[in-house]
Amino acid sequence: MATVALFHSVLGLRKVERAAADRMRSAGHSAVTPDLYAGLAASTILEGFELMRTVGWEAICGRARAALETLPETAVLAGHSMGAGVVGSVWPDRDLSAGIVLIHGLAEIPQNVRRGIPIAVHVADPDQFAPPEELARWTAMAEKAGAVADVCTYPKVGHFFTDETLSDYDPAATDQTWERVLSFLNAI
Repeated sequence: MATVALFHSVLGLRKVERAAADRMRSAGHSAVTPDLYAGLAASTILEGFELMRTVGWEAICGRARAALETLPETAVLAGHSMGAGVVGSVWPDRDLSAGIVLIHGLAEIPQNVRRGIPIAVHVADPDQFAPPEELARWTAMAEKAGAVADVCTYPKVGHFFTDETLSDYDPAATDQTWERVLSFLNAI
């Protein structure tokens, strides 16, 4: 079973990330949800971006790195939206990670990416933070780097479609996402 570090969205550590970790634990995996904002949370994306600026990207990624220190080098790196960006920041130092899970966002692929690393991507179609042209560019870069990326898109849903507290929420797409994510983790 996999050990997973799940990094939260720009809104902060909230119910959606805790529920995601619970889903993983219920399937037999171990999951941690580092609080990169040290207890702060936002209720809108605009507030979230302001909170991200206030906390600072260096502090956010420093907290992520600190949380990873106690996990095995093979821990799966996962992120919701902004958390996918956090994955991109810590990934270069975690080249033994068993896999990468990106939900509602993309992570920069490091130059030292391990060939054959499995990556699962789950984004809306279209997604304002991962528009089709960016997703196509990212997919081509993953292929060129030798990663094994499974890119799943969900038509006609909003950006954060797995969060039942937001208007983007889509229960069918959420169920499908988690079925796929758990299958991905089980295969690692």
